[in-house]
Amino acid sequence: MSWSEFVAAEPEFAYRVHEVFEVRKHKTVATLRRDGAPRISGIETRFEDGQLWVGMMPDSVKAADLRRDPRLALHSPTVDPPQDDPSSWAGEAKISGRGIEAPASEAGGEPSDRFRIELEEVVLTYVGRPADHLVIESWSPGGGLRRRERR
Repeated sequence: MSWSEFVAAEPEFAYRVHEVFEVRKHKTVATLRRDGAPRISGIETRFEDGQLWVGMMPDSVKAADLRRDPRLALHSPTVDPPQDDPSSWAGEAKISGRGIEAPASEAGGEPSDRFRIELEEVVLTYVGRPADHLVIESWSPGGGLRRRERR
């Protein structure tokens, strides 16, 4: 499912996830190495034309990972909850899905090193009110929006 389809399905939740992802420039992506082991790398995301994109340096190992196995997980920038009011923290977001490479560039047919994310799950975790529990909201195309609390 595309970012715009997610926004249409859950606009308020999508807005909050977008805000958490945009709080800082650098995010984290997990891909799978050739042997199946996880690889974690820094990455930048871009919300553009109704899609969520990640871009990589040419010939990067994470791009090679995604060309081999498109499964990935993105983690928003990490920002600590304010100590004086943890419930005011916007939280952290995670997105899992598949990276679909943009078509080769017109100039010579070189790989694009840009991948559009097809969403499979979106999770937002934050401190509840009162600040004695965590709230985990998750969404998937087949399961819709769910909310759980952990004490």
